[in-house]
Amino acid sequence: MRDGGTNEGSPSPPRQYFVPAPEPTPAQDSPAPRVEPPVAPSAVRGAGAAGRPTAGRGRATVAPADPMQPPHRRGRRTGRRLAHAFRPKFRWLWLYLPLLILLGIVGGVVWGLVTVNGLYRVDLGSAITPATGRAVNYLLVGSDSREGITSDTPNAGAIGPGVAGRRSDTIIVLRTDGPTATMMSIPRDLWVTNSKTGRPGRINAAYNDSPANLVRTVTANLGIPINHYVEVDFVSFSGMVDAMGGIEITFPHPAFDRNSGLRIDTAGTHLLDGTAALAYVRSRHYTEVVDGKLVADPTADLGRQQRQQNFIRTVLHDVGATRNPWTLAKIASAAADGVRVDTTLGLGEIWSLGRNLSGADPVTVVLPTRAARKGAASVLLLKADEAAPVLAGFGGAPGAPG
Repeated sequence: MRDGGTNEGSPSPPRQYFVPAPEPTPAQDSPAPRVEPPVAPSAVRGAGAAGRPTAGRGRATVAPADPMQPPHRRGRRTGRRLAHAFRPKFRWLWLYLPLLILLGIVGGVVWGLVTVNGLYRVDLGSAITPATGRAVNYLLVGSDSREGITSDTPNAGAIGPGVAGRRSDTIIVLRTDGPTATMMSIPRDLWVTNSKTGRPGRINAAYNDSPANLVRTVTANLGIPINHYVEVDFVSFSGMVDAMGGIEITFPHPAFDRNSGLRIDTAGTHLLDGTAALAYVRSRHYTEVVDGKLVADPTADLGRQQRQQNFIRTVLHDVGATRNPWTLAKIASAAADGVRVDTTLGLGEIWSLGRNLSGADPVTVVLPTRAARKGAASVLLLKADEAAPVLAGFGGAPGAPG
């Protein structure tokens, strides 16, 4: 036995070595562990009194929220979503609506300018008197021009195709003074002094020289200053009446005129189209059927003037009462085909005329005349004394024709 209590002959125990464990190295790019939020016991269906969830089929269902809070209303949420969806559209609508109205107004003004500028212009030079106040005198001339009339034109035989040139068939002075309007016919057979030739003759002969000579002759013999000139031929006249849908005229008796083509078979109110209206205003041999008898109009040209004034008064009233822009556009388009105006008549003046005549009922006056003969011609002479107050209403005074 050796010292230390060991026996030499006994085997020695194996030696033990301490090897420290390697330190763990962190994982590279490993995601952070997901931490599940704690589930409240009251949020799981079937939870016991102690808050432990109980087993059930399927997955857990979330219970309603706190009963102290108002429930969420699905309908209100849906309505709000719809309101938010449509709100931008309504907003853009209100934004564009004034723009659309403005574009419509601008388009109307541009169309009006193009239409007015497209009218045939007559240069009257110094014959036109510039208007200085509210009152304005318009010389309205109905021309018997046959331009544009063919054998296919309705009532072409009565109009008379193939006649060359232009003659004044109707002469009317229209005076507007604010909301009031006065109209006076000048008989085509009125005996006056021609401003160009200095010779006496019928006033419609003054137009044969030129519209400017007609204006000067009216001013020189009647003292009426003419501020604007408007001329309408047969084709334009008929087209404007058709564009208006016709004109209603009341006939106390059946009437006809074989020369103009007028034929009214029954008494009462009749809707005249463009052709019938033209035959009515041009009638110089107006004949009525009274109790089965033919009665010719004894007033001759005076009766024709009255019928023309009645017709024009009806036209002005109907056009002034029209609010349909399409109808007004058709009337303007028909007028543009053959209306002749002076160079100073622009869109502003036409707008002012339409505004003054809107709903107005022009007063018609008769120029006092008497029948006479000059050689072989039957003419009308002006009654100067009786005509003076009538002409004064138009800013004029009678002259002294030869």
